[in-house]
Amino acid sequence: MSIRGSVVLRLLLIDVAGSVLLLLLWYLVFSSYNRKRGAAALRWVETACAGKARVLESRWMGNAHLQARLHFLSRAFDNALVTVKFRPRALPLQWLVSCLHRQKETLTFEADLGGSPSFRLEVLRHRWSAHNRGLSTGRRDGGEWQVYEPGPIILTTRTHWKQDPTAELNALMSVRRQDILQVRFRPESPQFSATLNLETLADPNTAAGFVSALREIAAGASTHRQ
Repeated sequence: MSIRGSVVLRLLLIDVAGSVLLLLLWYLVFSSYNRKRGAAALRWVETACAGKARVLESRWMGNAHLQARLHFLSRAFDNALVTVKFRPRALPLQWLVSCLHRQKETLTFEADLGGSPSFRLEVLRHRWSAHNRGLSTGRRDGGEWQVYEPGPIILTTRTHWKQDPTAELNALMSVRRQDILQVRFRPESPQFSATLNLETLADPNTAAGFVSALREIAAGASTHRQ
């Protein structure tokens, strides 16, 4: 092998070794960062529960998912579990994809209600829509926009839809009043789940009503227990 070829090979090996070390350092730093975020998230949850529940145990599912079991003193929920989904910061490519898709860090609460709902329901957070009445996009006067608040929309697979879906509409209206992204009811365990932005719990004023909001939403199924 020529001297020039030997130098090129040596530089290539140095570049590869440097890249591996950089990726390893990246992984260690951001894995540690996510774990610190996880510890903070569990503190937020306990603060939000305001003494009504406490964290029993927690475990990491990979480097971006944290699960923790909750115990409610009043037995408001059974088999309660929270799953916190962080951005996959320790894996550069996945982290970049999550940033491009503007994925939020979320917390999902799951529990049994003590009585099985007789229906399946998935509620997505209420959205706003607007249009500028066909005006030129160059005009940015906020007064020219008309904002509409669509009414409740229910998509069902039932062949016979009842005229008074009390539980479904109660849950839908409750979600509209809370900063919650998604709610699910189903007969099997976990019978109830709710997903919200993790940063919501970082605000003490918003987090204070966390458990009350969950109870209010779950109460929408109370009249339709089996």
